[in-house]
Amino acid sequence: MEKAKSCGVSTTLFGRKRPVPELRSTDRNVQQAGRRIALNMPIQGTAADLMKKAMIDIRRGIAAQNLRSRMTLQVHDELVFEVPAEERTGMETLVREAMENVWAFKVPLKVTLGWGANWADCK
Repeated sequence: MEKAKSCGVSTTLFGRKRPVPELRSTDRNVQQAGRRIALNMPIQGTAADLMKKAMIDIRRGIAAQNLRSRMTLQVHDELVFEVPAEERTGMETLVREAMENVWAFKVPLKVTLGWGANWADCK
């Protein structure tokens, strides 16, 4: 937090920066909003960076295996795919491995997969 205040930026684990000029505001409400931004950015920004990398890895895996499956939607920490029935096992492995191994942390990342005819059925 102090680094963000002195430098005026908040940074993700991977080095992506977000300016937080609100921290230098003389308006207390604006300054408090900046504090929340600076505190959340490393966590939420790093999560977004991890998701982007996983999506790239999955797309490359789909292309490398010549699969017909398609990534159709991302909503926060969820990905939605259209997967032909005969590709289900392969996609299950590809997605789980890509997402759980997107970065080496001391604490393992775990993925929950759901299947269904539509997104509501997958929950």
